Amino acid sequence: MQSLSAQSLRGGASSLDRQNRVAREHDFTYIATPAQVERFVNAGYLVRVPASPDYVLHDLSFPYARPEVKVFISRLARQYRSACGERLVVTSLTRPRNRQPRNASPRSVHPTGMAIDFRRPAGKCRAWLERVLLQLEGAGVLEATMERRPPHYHVALFPRQYAAYVDRITLASAGRYEVKPGDSLWTIARLHDTTVTRLRSVNSLDGSRIYPGQVLTVPN
Repeated sequence: MQSLSAQSLRGGASSLDRQNRVAREHDFTYIATPAQVERFVNAGYLVRVPASPDYVLHDLSFPYARPEVKVFISRLARQYRSACGERLVVTSLTRPRNRQPRNASPRSVHPTGMAIDFRRPAGKCRAWLERVLLQLEGAGVLEATMERRPPHYHVALFPRQYAAYVDRITLASAGRYEVKPGDSLWTIARLHDTTVTRLRSVNSLDGSRIYPGQVLTVPN
């Protein structure tokens, strides 16, 4: 018997409408050829998604995606492995239009670099993944569809909306740190398992100068 959450991941025309509208709002190009993928990588519009202890890249011809998609995969896979004890399997990322499979929709957003396919797991891992995808869809940061041939989840991430969502939850769980003599943003970032760029962003810092007694917001 199919789970209730799976019945909600039906996709359809309205879902495709939203995915393509967001792609237009972001001014994303629908990449046509492998050569164009390479140009987008060299320009920094797409980034390589490397192998990870938390997820598997299965038979990907083009292991590249929008930068926010890379962050999404990393965060989701880390949580998935913690909850399920296994690695998430990524089966597709960016696909140029002339390399789309025969059964792909002509309105697919895979050629924009904002889409990911995950292999469908079984048991509690499937229930966990479906629940999280539905929660994120409810938050307005993605559209998720359960496909059957082969069994997988197609996820179209909305990059700006997802980046804003991550900022909100990061700040909501942030702590405070009082700068001590000898501290630098680099040492504070290493201490709290974050980055200098992130510290600058959450504290609205233009440079790297900090002073003893200053109180910084740090992501947990």
